[in-house]
Amino acid sequence: MATGGSRGTHTVTSSTAPVTVTAGPVTTTTTTTVTVTSSAGFGGGAGGRHRTALALDVGGTKLAAGVVDATGAVLGRARRPMPKTLDPEVTFAAAVDCLHSALGDAGLGGRYDYAGLAGLGVGCGGPMIWPAGEVSPLNIPSWREFPLRARLRDEFGGLAVLVHNDAVALAAGEHWTGTGRDARNLLAVTVSTGVGGGLVLDGRLYHGRTGNAGHVGHIVVDPAGPDCVCGGVGCLEAIASGPRTVAWALDAGWTPAAPDSGAQAPGPADDGAGEPAKPRASRPGESGPGGPPPDGRALAASAAAGDEIARAALARAGNAVGVAIASCAATFDLDLATVAGGFSQSGPVFWEALRAAYDRHTGMEFARAVRVEPSTAPGDVALRGAAAFILAPDRYAWVG
Repeated sequence: MATGGSRGTHTVTSSTAPVTVTAGPVTTTTTTTVTVTSSAGFGGGAGGRHRTALALDVGGTKLAAGVVDATGAVLGRARRPMPKTLDPEVTFAAAVDCLHSALGDAGLGGRYDYAGLAGLGVGCGGPMIWPAGEVSPLNIPSWREFPLRARLRDEFGGLAVLVHNDAVALAAGEHWTGTGRDARNLLAVTVSTGVGGGLVLDGRLYHGRTGNAGHVGHIVVDPAGPDCVCGGVGCLEAIASGPRTVAWALDAGWTPAAPDSGAQAPGPADDGAGEPAKPRASRPGESGPGGPPPDGRALAASAAAGDEIARAALARAGNAVGVAIASCAATFDLDLATVAGGFSQSGPVFWEALRAAYDRHTGMEFARAVRVEPSTAPGDVALRGAAAFILAPDRYAWVG
């Protein structure tokens, strides 16, 4: 028997029990039980061939996919930028392409027998209708009530698909194989294009009534703060997300460094009226006069170079995250809070402010004992968590 596109050798053994063997598009009934052991690591070992899952992480700026085994190892991966489009089908096609690329990277490209996978786990920005998997991510305007779970199930031949919030996948990944694998009660926070969170309580993923439990991005940290895209006021996401922090810095007068330069951009030119003209600052997502739009990386670089506005912006974001985690520590009696996401890696200014705010706002001894740590594997943890929905159902799956 051959599995299209797979690498390595296969050993076949038989017994007398009847079984249905699927190979590509053809299904044949025989009286031979076939056990496939692959030198590439697929299908063999404890639990049989259904110990490998596809995983998809859908964020506001990127798509990431992986093939993950029962130990949490990522055997193949792919990454794509999130298309800038209002067409839902373009976004879906990019997600499918990313998944197929991950299969290819794992040596499972071509006409792969999807029945050899345990399923497909997805972490996607919210909100969503859960557990139906109809998604309307705030930061992905092309998807509004998009039936992601059903479409992926159809696309991959009826494969089992589970869809949850991307920050919930982060929590599952941290608890399954990451920083929180020894914790019973864990909050995972992602600080990136948006801010989200997920909860593991008493050793199991906690969903809540609608699947939105742990949505720390919409905890109010400043009642007099800015409006949030969710419709609220003063939410953590409205203050601490990467784009909102960059926008705050620009409004405060931050000037990003010139492209390909370690220094600040040149000063404004004379406008002909005897006073230097102040150029309009580029907004996040808008190209500046000298190159790509300013973003969180540019802001972090400026902060590292000593720019006071950039440092103040990162400290403001870190402070807000610390306040929110302090509230959650007192509410849920946590063992650990982990923080991941691209913007959370912006440097020591962010983390010093986060820890100072956490210390300042936790008075109860049990809350002060909670560990607050960065993720040890920020690039893979959400993918592993999405796979955990499928591969560790006793702790992370759900009925629906």
